[in-house]
Parts: sequence; structure tokens; C-alpha cells
Amino acid sequence: VAVNIPDSVDEAIRDLCRARTDAVDDLRRAKSRLLALLRRLGYRYDGKTHWTQKHRNYLRGLKLPDAAHNHVLEDNIAAIDFHEERIARLEEGMLQLLESWQRRPLVEALMAFKGFQIVAAMITVSEIGTFSRFEHPKKLMAYLGLVPSENSSGTSRRQGGISKCGNPHARWLLVEQATHYRVPPNVSPQLSQRQGGAPRWVRELSWKTQTRLSHRFAQLKKRKLHHNKIKVTIARELAAFVWELGTRFEAKQSAN
Repeated sequence: VAVNIPDSVDEAIRDLCRARTDAVDDLRRAKSRLLALLRRLGYRYDGKTHWTQKHRNYLRGLKLPDAAHNHVLEDNIAAIDFHEERIARLEEGMLQLLESWQRRPLVEALMAFKGFQIVAAMITVSEIGTFSRFEHPKKLMAYLGLVPSENSSGTSRRQGGISKCGNPHARWLLVEQATHYRVPPNVSPQLSQRQGGAPRWVRELSWKTQTRLSHRFAQLKKRKLHHNKIKVTIARELAAFVWELGTRFEAKQSAN
């Protein structure tokens, strides 16, 4: 596979997208630390969902018996607020740079797919780079580390878990996006709005992706496969549809 050498703008946007991913990971860790502290001290939230406004009000209203624990609680809450503001700043920067980015049309086309909003589309496009350098979708799957690993000798052929080679950022994103296809295919108002200016062939490919992956997800679920294995399988097939979109889009651009 040809090596993708991004220009300075593409590389800067890719680094910005990765910084946003790192900020989300830092936020997740900060939340986990706070919840672990409260569980250890015997404080359990009675509500159904964490990190709603009601849950945040509950956290800010807590008064722990020990002054040291109160300092830790306040520090963790401040860290969570900091990381959330950090994510908002990075996303605002991504939106500003998208306006003048040469790959913006491809990002907007990918946003016509279910689950791909601006952040997910920008990360995918910036990480993969030029789609046409992959002659076949299977090569993109291998680049993303979504293909099974193999340990063969002679006539013996053994396959294990996915190889996890290649680009971990794009692989993680596609695996997360796979969960959007666990429900029957439909075009939500938000997706319909994102598809507003997309060409007809992009909308048709988006619907084909939904129908195929939703049916596949349901089939694998009936076989009682582990949820993570189902997500990886769907992500592998999703990579093929993303490859088709990227290569067709790049071919049309080069023809023009």
C-alpha cells in the first residue's frame, strides 16, 4: 500500500482531531476516578443515568465527612469541567478549520452516513488520507487492523483476534460507529438534514450501508455472539462502505 504523506494542513487537522480524542479520553478517566472514589466511600447515586444535570447537581451538593475527601471531590469535579471546556474549544477549532479545508466536500459526503457527524467524519478522513491508495477494501481493513490475525504453519491454519495493526484512531472510531447499526434502518431528522446537500449516489450508498449492516448486526446477534465481536465485524464491513465512498468521490474529483 502506498504511504500517505499528508501536506501541512492535513497533518495539522489530523493532529487537532487526535488532540480532541485525547481530551475525550482524559475526560473519561477523570469521570471514572471520581465515581471510583465515591463508590469506595459508600456513596451511590440513586438515579438511572450518570452525568446528567441531575447527577451533576448531586455531585456538587455532596459534603463528605472528611475535609481531605472534600478537597479530592472538588478537584475531580474541577478536572471534569476543565476537560469538557477543552473538548468544546478543540471542536470549535475543528469547525473553523473545516471551512477552508480542501477535503471538506468528502467530510460532508461522509456525514451522510448514519452515525457520522462532523467530528467523526473529520477524524475518519484525516486519519485515512487518500482512499484510492487502497486497491481493494480488504487492504483498508488490514490497514485499520480489523482483519483476523493468523498463525499458520504448513497445512495448519489458525486465525485469532483482529491484528490491531495500522491506525488505532480510525479503528477505534469505526468500532464505535458500528453500534449505530444495531437498530433497523431509518433516516432520522438529523441524518436527513445532513444529507440535504449530498448527491443522490451518496444518499443511496448511505441507505445501502444501513440496510446491509443493520441486517448483519441482527443476524450476528441471533447467533449470540459477544457484543464486542459483533461491533468489530460490523466495523470491518463499514470500512468497506467508507472505502467505496472515498474512492468514488476522489475519482469524481480527479475527473473534474
